[in-house]
Amino acid sequence: MSRYFALALTLAAALTLPAFAQDSGAKNKNLDISSSVGDMHVGNDADARKTGLPLYPGARLKSDNENNGNANLSVLTEAFGMTLVVAKYDSDDAPAKIVDFYRDKLKKYGKVLECHTQTHGGDVDVHDDSKDSEGGKELKCDENSGPVTELKVGTDDNQHIVAIEPRDASKGSTFALVYVHTRGKRGEI
Repeated sequence: MSRYFALALTLAAALTLPAFAQDSGAKNKNLDISSSVGDMHVGNDADARKTGLPLYPGARLKSDNENNGNANLSVLTEAFGMTLVVAKYDSDDAPAKIVDFYRDKLKKYGKVLECHTQTHGGDVDVHDDSKDSEGGKELKCDENSGPVTELKVGTDDNQHIVAIEPRDASKGSTFALVYVHTRGKRGEI
């Protein structure tokens, strides 16, 4: 039951982040809550460093008029833990150059899987420790055609993803760095 409460709390925090960031008037506003039940951090303070990956040379944090899509969310309780970091960037370089750069950088986390999809971020899986005591399952490609290249490494409970797509109406690329780590009672984040 507490696992579902933590998941519901995580989702509620993720949904309130855009409104929180817009209402605050500040670009990097965070919400931190510590209690006897657990700790929670919600913010748009994500960057490449927090995903465990280096920043592609010359890349700029993606900025648009509203929420830039960057998120740094963590919920840590005795029964459940989750960290999600998403940082979006723009580059003037072609997608192939960014793919080559991150394919090499991701190797330190394991075997790099290259997927091609229509949109990025649709197949990030979160593993439930209570169903499997052997740890997370290997990542896989859900589809393999489309303009978005996803580089994935890790398992469904500890994964790094880089999603690269060509920028519309101009040369260059947009890419997202994603880090997801979940754990049940027995693990550490």
